[in-house]
Amino acid sequence: MHKTDEQERIEQGRRLEKRMSCIKYKLIVISGKGGVGKTTVAVNLAYGLAIKGNKVGILDVDIHGPNIAKMLGIEGRMLTGSEAEIEPMEVLPTLKAVSLALLFENKDQPIIWRGPLKMITIKQLLADVNWGELDYLIVDSPPGTGDEPLSVCQLIPGINGVIVVTTPQDVAILDSRKSVLFAQELKVPVIGIVENMSGFICPHCKKEIDLFGTGGGEKSAHDLKVPFLGRIPVEPEMVKLGDSGQPFIHFRSEAQTATIMNEILVKITKALDEQKKL
Repeated sequence: MHKTDEQERIEQGRRLEKRMSCIKYKLIVISGKGGVGKTTVAVNLAYGLAIKGNKVGILDVDIHGPNIAKMLGIEGRMLTGSEAEIEPMEVLPTLKAVSLALLFENKDQPIIWRGPLKMITIKQLLADVNWGELDYLIVDSPPGTGDEPLSVCQLIPGINGVIVVTTPQDVAILDSRKSVLFAQELKVPVIGIVENMSGFICPHCKKEIDLFGTGGGEKSAHDLKVPFLGRIPVEPEMVKLGDSGQPFIHFRSEAQTATIMNEILVKITKALDEQKKL
């Protein structure tokens, strides 16, 4: 007997709740605009948590710009599964990833979908990916406060919070404030703001140069009364390593910027631990 659309919707909702109940902490990385390094931050946070022994999943719902596969060195591989579930791609024994880029053989294939199809896809990924038990699920959301981040925030039960990524420029800060207010309106906790591309690390002398300005993200956090997680400077080698699928936090662990990222991770995990005590 064929299931009705309503029966399938109810069953999918149950599957989604069951999947999410096996995950201790669920976080979304968002930004008010594109080009602020949101995915770079999400990938390095996920990798940093995983190499510390945590079981981590990273889900790329940036449907029109799914870059996580490239940054994790798994581009060109394809997800497997059955009609019942999708198996995430293993990056490390403690890190699994899912991205739409792993569903298409042609990496240049544009995804030309209207809103309803994107929402159906996100819900299916949340309901049908076989993550198993995880300590952390990091969701890389597309920029802005549109359908995709709205759907993720509304669909994930017990979401622990959002991490807002911005840069020091005024226009990025303005949009990041909208991201904070977006989360607050949905009653999703704001774990904090990360100011990315804050200063420039000279590849020759290793000194920091004030390239785009600094402090805007921290001021926004102060004004909006949310935590400020830290400033990540522009590091030319981070771009090269990201393009070759080598997260900076691990492959240049001795660098000052990697230390900064680890300090941000400590603040995030402490905030989540405190949240659990409430």
